Amino acid sequence: MTSKRLILNPLAALARSCRSVSLVTPARHPYISLAMSDGSATTSFRHRHLLGIEGFSPDEITLILDIAESHVEPNRQPDKKRSLMRGRTVINLFFENSTRTRTSFELAGKRLGADVINMSVSGSSIKKGETLIDTAVTLNAMHPDVLVVRHAESGAVQLLSEKVNCAVINAGDGSHEHPTQALLDALTIRRRKGKLGGLTVAICGDVLHSRVARSNIQLLNIMGARVRVVAPRTLLPAEIERLGVEVFHDMRRGLADVDIVMMLRLQTERMQGSFVPSTREYYRFFGLDYEKLAAAKPDALIMHPGPMNRGVEIDSEVADDIDRSVIRQQVEMGVAVRMACLELLGRDTERGNGPALP
Repeated sequence: MTSKRLILNPLAALARSCRSVSLVTPARHPYISLAMSDGSATTSFRHRHLLGIEGFSPDEITLILDIAESHVEPNRQPDKKRSLMRGRTVINLFFENSTRTRTSFELAGKRLGADVINMSVSGSSIKKGETLIDTAVTLNAMHPDVLVVRHAESGAVQLLSEKVNCAVINAGDGSHEHPTQALLDALTIRRRKGKLGGLTVAICGDVLHSRVARSNIQLLNIMGARVRVVAPRTLLPAEIERLGVEVFHDMRRGLADVDIVMMLRLQTERMQGSFVPSTREYYRFFGLDYEKLAAAKPDALIMHPGPMNRGVEIDSEVADDIDRSVIRQQVEMGVAVRMACLELLGRDTERGNGPALP
């Protein structure tokens, strides 16, 4: 749909996103030198927004993970509140339901000392016909410091970022990207394996409709990991190999000697038509159980971005394996990573680098 009031690409399949198009807003200002939260050495961060992983360097990703790491232990203490974003305003603008991600961002902002506002889209002017651009202009007039946005349309968060002066974080846009999920997955892996480079990661399941898959593929390739995708042909984008992955259509072959098994949810709400014969047959061939997991390394970690469909993409016993499953740790790392992103982008806003509205 294209009009003067709202310019959005239709919900794009991941296949269409295989072309190399950066959705990270290029810096229009000099590199910014930032100190770590713990007062250690400074480094540079050159992004105004976090719209996608593409465009980030290994050093910048490492910086985010290092800052997130500094938040992990304080988050486990009785007194979790800090003042790094005191006086700043964070608005969570979610056009899609997401209890886990929205709660994580809310906790992250509040633990940093920011004022956090959760906008209920279901009760807002959006439902009365207000366009995304109208909403952006209205919010911009309130002078927030960071806007966290989730939207069902690929490219919607990019569009909104062009109409506001504050920093914008993509909390998931259509089938395009979910950058903070990839960052929290990376932190979880690094804490258990000590590195990202050199590991072999198998991303299994509904890759076609998964923004989590795209962001993880981008990040893992940047950090030097070897990435495989394992899925039926109907759930893989065309020319997926162009993203720098190995493709498998058999779970046992795809999981052979991998370090990480990352399962994806079967996203039936995004499917138009039949992509699998039945969930029962899908689980038989592509659901993770101990028999299929035996092909991976003995210490391979099991991951899932949630929410899980137990008995569809993963067996309950595997998901709850305390020795190998890091699914609960992913949730914990999500708060720390989102604190790091808010801290970095919140600091950037005080330099007044946002574009002027027309």
